[in-house]
Amino acid sequence: MAPLTSYNPVFLALLATIFTWLVTALGASLVYLTKTVNRKLLDISLGFAAGIMIAASFWSLLAPAIELSSSMDNLSWFPASFGFLIGAFFLAGIDKIVPHLHMGQPLKEAEGPKTTWHKNRLLLMAVTIHNIPEGLAVGIAFGALALNMSVDSLMAAIVLALGIGIQNFPEGIAVSFPLRGEGLSKNKSFFYGQLSAIVEPIAGVLGAFLVTIFTPLLPYALSFAAGAMMFVVIEDIIPECQREGNIDSATIAAIFGFIVMMILDVALGQNIKLV
Repeated sequence: MAPLTSYNPVFLALLATIFTWLVTALGASLVYLTKTVNRKLLDISLGFAAGIMIAASFWSLLAPAIELSSSMDNLSWFPASFGFLIGAFFLAGIDKIVPHLHMGQPLKEAEGPKTTWHKNRLLLMAVTIHNIPEGLAVGIAFGALALNMSVDSLMAAIVLALGIGIQNFPEGIAVSFPLRGEGLSKNKSFFYGQLSAIVEPIAGVLGAFLVTIFTPLLPYALSFAAGAMMFVVIEDIIPECQREGNIDSATIAAIFGFIVMMILDVALGQNIKLV
């Protein structure tokens, strides 16, 4: 079998984001075992996911973007700062133009243009939108291999995909169980739960393709993905995991999630660099 370093980075991005999608499906599949999920456990899981995303935003995305820009001397801060800002505004813009509803909110608080969509579709759209930056992050990380295809660089991208996969598990739960509670069948709840992450392979392949074609965009693309992920964490995941009052538990879980991702990126990878 040929080593992974011999494969096209875009193909590797596809494989990695299929993995993150399948982990979401695994979380959603728990709906077949029980109709309800312990709310405190779910909030702890979502807090853990938030911590992973925060750590990944810096260790796997912003830090490499800053390193790539080090040759710009006094302007070395610009690509990471600009990309981060644009990534956040990109997600904020999508929130304004796509109808969606965050988990736990009444239908009257749906965001985006007015629509006749049912609540279930609005809930699904909210999670689907917020899976875009996760797919982009993984795709861009693998696309960066076009600049430096080595075992160490490949491992750095794999570590990011693993971290995103870990935090996708509770996201699958967070989509499928509320839908089950709304009266959907197990099959439909699972289907829509896993469907929320189908956008990740699409975004991943697109991100990888763009940075392999336009390599000077890499520091901007890395920080763009970081900004988009941070928007999701602050705007959606943190409020959701604290909505039912499990603030301390969710916060401690976020700290542990951050540590786990930091260990994956720094301790396990040691001197691994993305670029």
